[in-house]
Amino acid sequence: MSRTSTVSQTLHDLGGAAWFGGSLMGAVGVNSAADRAEPEQRLAASGAGWGKWAPVQAAAVAAHTLGGIGLLVANRDRVGQQKGVLANTVVKSALTLLAVGATAWSGVLGAKVGKEHVPVEGSTEPSSGTPHDVAQAQQQLKALQWVTPVLTGAVVALGAQQSQQQRPEKQARGRLGRVRQVGRAVRR
Repeated sequence: MSRTSTVSQTLHDLGGAAWFGGSLMGAVGVNSAADRAEPEQRLAASGAGWGKWAPVQAAAVAAHTLGGIGLLVANRDRVGQQKGVLANTVVKSALTLLAVGATAWSGVLGAKVGKEHVPVEGSTEPSSGTPHDVAQAQQQLKALQWVTPVLTGAVVALGAQQSQQQRPEKQARGRLGRVRQVGRAVRR
């Protein structure tokens, strides 16, 4: 692996790990801790915690993305030639885009409700006295708080699979499989 690939791999892996871990910790830790505050302070407490994390999360997403682009450039021949690598790359890229969207939408909703001082059951649970627009945002956040770690966890798992595909024996078998596929297509 070249020096550039090592830097890209490090950015990609650390960014993905921070993105996954931060989103999971926020759902489990930040929201649960905020739920111990007074009902009118719960959204503000949760919003403050997530707000402190937001710049780190943005840096993690950027590092993961830049590292991924670097790895794609460094491995472009392997992506095109080794069986299974292109499919993994396409699926992983699609999941990454979905995770970026979920993260961004969570940030928008979180910023909206984090300024509210209305009674709620919990950070993502409205009460009977919660205004309708805040309750709707909370319901979306309730789902999104789990969507992001699921998507980023899948991205990390696909990255692990890609690392295994780089083993010399996997590369040889994968390239041979690609040649066979092309040969079959030509014969048809």
